[in-house]
Amino acid sequence: MGLFGRPNCITISPLKFSTNPKPTAHHKRHKRPVAPTSSARSSSSNSAKARDLSMADKIFRGRTTLYSLTSSLRPNATVPKTTNRLFSSKPSPPNQSIYRKQIALANLLQRYGFSPSQLQSFLSRNHSLLNSNLQDIENSLGILLSFKIPQKSIVSLVTSCPGVLEVEFLKRWQIGFSKSGDLGASPFVIRSVLEHSRRFQIDPDGFSKSLNVLKGLGFSECTMRRVLEGFPRVIIMKGTEIKGKIQLFKEMGFCRDEVDWILNSFPEVLGFGIDSRLIPLLREFEDLGFGKELVRKEIVRDPRVLGMEVGELSRCLDLLRTLKCREPIKLKIFGDGEFRAGFEAKLRIDCLCEHGLIRREALKVLWKEPRVIVYRTHEIEKKIEFLVSTMGFNVGVLVDVPEYLGVSFEKQIVPRYNVIEYLRAKGGLGDEVGLKDMIKLSRRRFYNLYVKPYPDCEKFFGRFSGDVQVKSCHPTGLWKLFKPQRPLESEEDVKNIKSFMETLV
Repeated sequence: MGLFGRPNCITISPLKFSTNPKPTAHHKRHKRPVAPTSSARSSSSNSAKARDLSMADKIFRGRTTLYSLTSSLRPNATVPKTTNRLFSSKPSPPNQSIYRKQIALANLLQRYGFSPSQLQSFLSRNHSLLNSNLQDIENSLGILLSFKIPQKSIVSLVTSCPGVLEVEFLKRWQIGFSKSGDLGASPFVIRSVLEHSRRFQIDPDGFSKSLNVLKGLGFSECTMRRVLEGFPRVIIMKGTEIKGKIQLFKEMGFCRDEVDWILNSFPEVLGFGIDSRLIPLLREFEDLGFGKELVRKEIVRDPRVLGMEVGELSRCLDLLRTLKCREPIKLKIFGDGEFRAGFEAKLRIDCLCEHGLIRREALKVLWKEPRVIVYRTHEIEKKIEFLVSTMGFNVGVLVDVPEYLGVSFEKQIVPRYNVIEYLRAKGGLGDEVGLKDMIKLSRRRFYNLYVKPYPDCEKFFGRFSGDVQVKSCHPTGLWKLFKPQRPLESEEDVKNIKSFMETLV
């Protein structure tokens, strides 16, 4: 028996590997010795060297084979410790301090609301934070939290402007906000002012001067707070620029309360140039045939009118005048006048552009599906969010199927999507149903194709299902009120009728 209980088929020697037995002394005794010649001696010496080399090669191969065989059959084979160093995730000793600093900084930022995905991108863009003192960073985050700023706003502020983590900068502004009274108590004001003051190198004294300028112009505290939240760049504007815009509003016929309302609702108007933006816009309104009083009323109704680009209202009105739609839809669009219709179309175009369409595509969607103008912007955003997140389509599909934005979300989009998803999960769809097939079919045709053959789908589809009862437009007994009353018959009336009938006979 050999190694590990196996029978010996091959005899393994430490010197040679052969299946033949070694020659014995008996065999050597019966061999007749032959005297070798010189040529034989040289050839025998060469053959001996060759045999030695081949023998050494066989010994090396045999030992290698034996080692691999025994190591593979060993029950508890272990990997040498030296291999662990090759696959170790720990850095080498010179980089160990940087690695520990990264871990400590990441843990600190996570405690203040940073998610792992935000941490990775933030630390990759701000390597200088590794050279900062962690205690100073923690103190800075503590000061930001003491301003009662929400964690999401802190994360947004630090991500957009990492310079606010300088502890001396925050300490100076902590003192400055304490001197500004109630304005310094608003977290949103503090967030906006800190971001812009760090970018434009503004100190608390400059901020106090800007507040004094706004107070001198007669702004209420509520208006000042709203302006600082919505347009914090006002703190770097000169007082003459702000006065010029207030004077323009007064020349247009706005009273003091209306000016406050405009700045409360649309504080970004303070950033528009008078000669480059506001006056050309007002001149365009006048060229389109809208009087000053109408323009003033529309601005008071929605101050975002002043945010329109020069020429934008003209393009929107040209689009609306060429619409091909049913008369009731057109009456709804132009119900409040052409000016309002053009502005509402502009808001819908901006909404579509914010979600990924270019302006030419947004104009095309409105021209193909005018009902989009009838829906409010938050309803359009709700439909687009459902299209992208739930249904899995790209927003560009709206250019080919604009009808999606013109139908009811609760009555048509959601029920049809639920039916298609149910059939897809059950394997009941032969071909893939796209957005066009889902939306453009009439209600009756969609019911006959996808709901009627599958009774289980009727619970998803609303009024065509058997369990849903269609409510009548009027109460049950209302028809009795419209039934004419039967006139009362007296004896004299009966006699008159009988006498009249006798004459006919």
